[in-house]
Amino acid sequence: MPVVDLILIFAAGLAAGTINTVVGSGSLITFPTLLALGYPPVVANVSNTIGLVPGSVSGAIGYREQLAGQSRAIMRLVPWCASGALVGGVLLLALPDAVFEGIVIVLVALAMVLVLLQPRIIRARLERGGGVSPHARWLLPVALFGASIYGGYFGAAQGVIYISILGILMTHDLQRANAIKNVLAAIVNGAAAVLFIAAAEPDWTVVALIAVGSVIGGQIGAMAGKRLPPAALRLIIIAIGIVAIVRVVTR
Repeated sequence: MPVVDLILIFAAGLAAGTINTVVGSGSLITFPTLLALGYPPVVANVSNTIGLVPGSVSGAIGYREQLAGQSRAIMRLVPWCASGALVGGVLLLALPDAVFEGIVIVLVALAMVLVLLQPRIIRARLERGGGVSPHARWLLPVALFGASIYGGYFGAAQGVIYISILGILMTHDLQRANAIKNVLAAIVNGAAAVLFIAAAEPDWTVVALIAVGSVIGGQIGAMAGKRLPPAALRLIIIAIGIVAIVRVVTR
């Protein structure tokens, strides 16, 4: 592999790890980079998913303070996210990309609307006495299962979808929702990666370069993301979502 390609893939992994930790959608950098360098779409997607797993773990470690007291709640969600990711991974290996393109646009657009409306929804919930409603308790794992199917299939802007779900159904603290999102993204990418290692043919040089870059980026993203006020973080989430939709429509 040419040295220039090595540098580009590493840099893409670094940027993706940073963005994934702050919001999500790092695949919007790594996946097009691999396509531009001539990798087949499935090889690019599979290698990208495996390579980003260490970056997700790195980002979750960077947000460990915001995860305090959440371990039991997160563990209840792990089976739903992991099983959803496996379903999505199977769909990736079995179906053409076009099947999910329309769904991607709808999911990301809906997630952006929910993120934008989150303060109003939380305010209304607090006026009713606060807390999580019984409906939210069963809707949360179901919604995350559906989001994880998408995450295992492709994953661009999955962070936007997770944050919107968590921010509405689990916590009104956007930074805490972002921290939980990093853990769930690591679970989803990890489950899909196990499937891809067993059933697909990743390019291990690409995997290694993205992995190293994303681990460093995960720490950079954690340092930057925790300093963002909720309004700024919300605007970044919406901007990333718009970019994701444009990428899907124009690719």
